[in-house]
Amino acid sequence: MARLVQFDRLGGPEVLTLRDVEVGDPAEGEVRIRVDAIGLNRAEIMFREGVYYEQPVFPATLGYEAAGVVEAVGEGVSHVAEGDPIAVVPAFSLTRYGTYGDHVIVPASAVFPRPANVGAVQAAAVWMAYITAYGPLFESGEVRPGDHVLITAAASSVGQAAVQIARHIGAIPIATTRDAAKSQRLLDAGAAHVIVTAEEDLPTRVKKITSGEGVRLAFDPIAGPGVETIAQAIAPGGHLVVYGALDPRPTPLPNASSYPQLTSRAYSMHSISRDPGRLRRAVAFINAGLAVGSFTPAVDRTFDLAEIADAHRYMEASSHIGKIVVTVD
Repeated sequence: MARLVQFDRLGGPEVLTLRDVEVGDPAEGEVRIRVDAIGLNRAEIMFREGVYYEQPVFPATLGYEAAGVVEAVGEGVSHVAEGDPIAVVPAFSLTRYGTYGDHVIVPASAVFPRPANVGAVQAAAVWMAYITAYGPLFESGEVRPGDHVLITAAASSVGQAAVQIARHIGAIPIATTRDAAKSQRLLDAGAAHVIVTAEEDLPTRVKKITSGEGVRLAFDPIAGPGVETIAQAIAPGGHLVVYGALDPRPTPLPNASSYPQLTSRAYSMHSISRDPGRLRRAVAFINAGLAVGSFTPAVDRTFDLAEIADAHRYMEASSHIGKIVVTVD
């Protein structure tokens, strides 16, 4: 028997229940792992509440990321073997698989060996954040060495990853936060500049930092009407990439008469994680950065698996900087 977090109705953290469940053996193309650590993501809160793009099928479970050790492999799996230390990347649907447990089955396409110098907690904190940031900041080719990149809500795990990737490729990361108390931690994490949006005018400060040019790319998880303010900080020919919807209000397309040379688009990490070729390239890039120390995921706090509801409450409070990780004894 395995311990698995499940829920039977939509709602707050209180709906999460730790149960004994028979896991069984992996089928063709699947891997069973012993879980050592689980990375939490905002998408899982949305899934639990019923506001994600997929709806739970009850009894439902959760979890896009984990680190652990392979226990068994199904037919056709050859890239990992029993006993291998691995990481699980978010390359599947939460309606079919989840990582919130001590022993789970996941698709082999989402399982990758992890570098020898990367421990379980760190490995569980990597993949959603770094794959999300990798697409617009590296794979697209839109950011070049010396370019300024605006990273909004930069205290999040994705924001922290974006700061590190920007630095890694020679770009200049400008971080934003609403909370002045987070400024120094963002600077310590590698941001070249921090803008406190509750106290400063974003376009004015960006233009001052960039000598009037604006940023090459803005990377935003908030959406809503605020994108028009962000657009004013983007250089001609630059790019606005929206990868989340923390603001539930409608998101306007920046007016073409005001921003004639601005490219604006929505982006999802799944466009990479569910494409085998793009995912292999992303994993190679991120593992290389981990191996040389350019990428170090920031872990704000860890919880035990039995404290999963408290871990969700902590994430909902939005006071953390970096990743929240659940450990499994």
